[in-house]
Formats: sequence, structure tokens, C-alpha cells
Amino acid sequence: MAVDIVPVKRALLSVSDKSGLVEFAQALAGMGVELISTGGTHKTLKQAGLKVLDVSEVTGFPEMMDGRVKTLHPKVHGGLLAIRENPEHEAAMLAHDIAPIDLLVVNLYPFEETVQKGGNFEDCVENIDIGGPAMIRAAAKNHDSVAVVVEVADYAKILEALKTNAGRTTLALRKHLAQKAYARTAAYDSAISNWFAGQLGETTPDFRAFGGQLLEPMRYGENPHQSAAFYKTPNPRFGVASARQVQGKHLSYNNVNDTDAAFECVAEFMSEPAVAIIKHANPCGVAVAGDLKQAYLKALACDPVSAFGGIVALNRKLDAAAAAEIVKIFTEVIIAPDADEDAIALIAAKKNLRLLLTGGMPNPREAGLVLRTLASGMLVQSRDNAVVDDMALRVVTKRQPTAQEMADMKFAFRIAKHVKSNAIVYAKNGATVGIGAGQMSRVDSSRIAAWKAGEAARALGQTASLAIGSVVASDAFFPFADGLLAAAEAGATAAIQPGGSMRDDEVIKAADEAGLAMVFTNVRHFRH
Repeated sequence: MAVDIVPVKRALLSVSDKSGLVEFAQALAGMGVELISTGGTHKTLKQAGLKVLDVSEVTGFPEMMDGRVKTLHPKVHGGLLAIRENPEHEAAMLAHDIAPIDLLVVNLYPFEETVQKGGNFEDCVENIDIGGPAMIRAAAKNHDSVAVVVEVADYAKILEALKTNAGRTTLALRKHLAQKAYARTAAYDSAISNWFAGQLGETTPDFRAFGGQLLEPMRYGENPHQSAAFYKTPNPRFGVASARQVQGKHLSYNNVNDTDAAFECVAEFMSEPAVAIIKHANPCGVAVAGDLKQAYLKALACDPVSAFGGIVALNRKLDAAAAAEIVKIFTEVIIAPDADEDAIALIAAKKNLRLLLTGGMPNPREAGLVLRTLASGMLVQSRDNAVVDDMALRVVTKRQPTAQEMADMKFAFRIAKHVKSNAIVYAKNGATVGIGAGQMSRVDSSRIAAWKAGEAARALGQTASLAIGSVVASDAFFPFADGLLAAAEAGATAAIQPGGSMRDDEVIKAADEAGLAMVFTNVRHFRH
């Protein structure tokens, strides 16, 4: 039966991250705790004037093989795993001169950081910790008697417990720390296994594991009755998880999801200033221009009604001119790689408006994994990193597109990649003018996008639909000519689509008869 309050008489410390180490060890020593340590940790503590045993003095074996072997020894693991008050265990400890270890403090070799910094294969392998996870798991298993710490942030919890309970830890704390310990080693091993699969080019390994570190708990999920939290994975990619929040209230689950969608969308445009406005993970306006202010105004004109309460993403350092326009309507989040001081000052007047600065832009061509959970399973796929500039575009109609039409088609197809399927995007002069998203029928998406273009025109005081003279992009092929004809009726003069339908000839014929230019990409951009 577990004992609630257990004294800490002996601690083993072996850490890569030495933040707060000396102060923590000094506090332990001040409470009469005997210290054992390894390698660089031992050196750091000795230099600080602490009395500390090297683990080799405990095991009787020197650290060897470049540090690969130092704690993998019965005197270490016996001290961690022995069940207190168990006569057989106590007899074994006495027979083999094994002393109990009541506290284990380990943070692991920096494997994730080595990968993020672009370490070569050999460096990454050498930063795979073996002894650390083994000790952590042993201590966590024996949490009835042993407290295990895997994060610097928990030093304070241990010290508080020892002060409150006269040098002892509680079972509740040890259980809490054990759960975190197993989660940490699981996340660590998931990072290693996924890196290894990538190195080997294995896209469907027999086992997949994913792990993350808590960034913040959330008030609720998509709806108030759902719990939620935001976790950071070890994959280095600029975005909402890496961003510094300059101001504003806490992000909600939906804020995070929509902000990620917005930033990934605007990252498609790197050669000129671009702005994407997102609502419910769908673009309601995207534009490029000579500066951010003009790009924002063009994006806003596409659907000013939906933009209210939306997310604004920018691909350049936010300046005051753009910020002054953005704050004119209610906006939930602004995300950008950076912002100047004047822009930050303008946004500060809107205390609830969140401003996130990421420090850089994600690479739309970068490989990665996307995960979706299912009942008793999960779907894992590679990120859609196809970029229209890399595609072998093929004109399939009698009429060739003009240079402007081709530029607008590429622009629209970039955005279609980020619109929920079925996706139809009308664009003209580097700006969206109508977007149809998430419909069960492609022709319905075409009609909705055309209707949106008409509504946008009316909001601008114009009588002619913004879709007149535009191009249209479809994320997948037109299965019938009706969707394409709906776009032609709306005023589109050119179309870009993947092609590949059984009725491609019928659709091409309809485009020729309508006088449209049409381009096939041979790449589909479904997004569900």
C-alpha cells in the first residue's frame, strides 16, 4: 500500500538544461538531501561548491563510451525501483549494497533542438538520450516512493512540498510528476521516431506517435461544453505556436485554428505584400499590392461583411498605415512576422485585439505531417506543399490566356488550396472578388462565389459584379460543364483547374464555346 508522505534523503540529478540547477541543488542540500550527479551536471555542482557524489562513485564503474554508459547500472535502477517496506526488495538492496534514491531530476539530451538547428544525422543520433528515459520511466513506475522531475519549471513544486511537509513529498505530487514524466518520454520518442522515418523516407511506418508540450490551457474548445488545450510540437515552423503575443486577451481554440489557417494562406505569397482575411478557417478576402495598406483594402472589399470579427494575416512587417485601416473594424487577431512601434501603438488602443508576431514566415513548400483523429484511429498525411509556380501548367483551350489572366489564375489557385472543398475562387488584378467554400456541389460553390462578387460590388456602390472580367480557380476538376458555365455567366474570362475528369473533353468544349481560356494544373487541392 502506497504511503502518502515520503521523505527525500537522496537525489540524483542529471540534466542537459542547467537553468536553475545550482539554486535548486543548494536548496536540496540545505535540507540535508544527499546529492548524486553525472558528467557535466556533476561538474557544475562541484564548481558551485556543493558536496556531490559522482554516479561512478555509487556504481563502481566509470562513465564510458563517450558518456553513452553511466547510469545503466543496478545500483542506480535498483535505488529507483525498489519498493520500500517490501522485505524481498529490502533484502536485495542490503545484499547488493544498493541505497534508495528518493528524487530523480532529469531533463533529456536536446534531440529536438538538434533537429531544429539542422544537425546532421550523426549529431542527431548522439543526442538521443538512453539513460535518461530509462531512469525517468523507472522512477515514474515507482512513484509510490520516488518523485521524478523532468522540467525545470517543477523545481519550485518540489521545494515547496519539501518545505511544507518537513522534507517529504506527497503521493498526489508524485503521481502528477509521474504522469508528466511518461508524457515527456513519449513525446521525446515520438520526435525521434518521426525524424527517423523521415530520414529513411518511410511515409507509412508500422507505428506512428505524436507528442507535444502544453503552451496553454483554454477556456473551452470549439464550443463551451468542450475542453481544450494548445500544445506545441517539436517541428520548427513559423506560425501561431511560435508567435509572441504582444497584446490582447487569451486566444480561444477557434482563434488559434483560424489564425493558423490565415497565416498559412498568406505565406503562399512571398514576392509582394499580401493580406489574408479569414473567417471560420476560410478566406473571405485575399489580395496582393504594392504595400500592406492597399493589399488589406483590396482583400476587405471582397467580403466586408464576413471580415467583421475575422483574422487578418500579413506576410510583411506590419506598418502604421495598414494597422490604421485594420483597426477600423472589429478584428479578433492580427498575425504578422513583425510590426513597427507605430503599428503596435495604434493596435494598443484596441485592448482586446490580439497581435501575434511570429518572427518569420512558414515555407509553403516545406514538407510536414498533418494529423486528424478518428474513432479508434487517426489519419496521417503529408502537408499539401504543392505550389502552383512549380506545376506544369497546360493550356487546354483554343484561346490562350493573357498575361494578366495567367497571373490572376495562379493567384486564385494559391488561394483555392486554402479554401474548404468544394472551393471556387474568383480573382481579378491580384485580389479575390468572390469565394465559394465547403459546398457539397461544385456548381453551388460557383454560384455562391458569383453571388458574393455581386454583393461585394453593391457594398462598393457598383452595379456590375466584381466577377466580370475575373478568372476562376477550382480546387478540383469540374465533373460537368455546369460549374464552369456558371463561372462564365458570372463574368469570368479564364479558368484554372486540375483536370482529370471523365468529361474533360465536354468541359473544354464548353470553355471554347464560351470563349474562355482554361489551364490544367494536374494537381488537386482538396481541403476538408
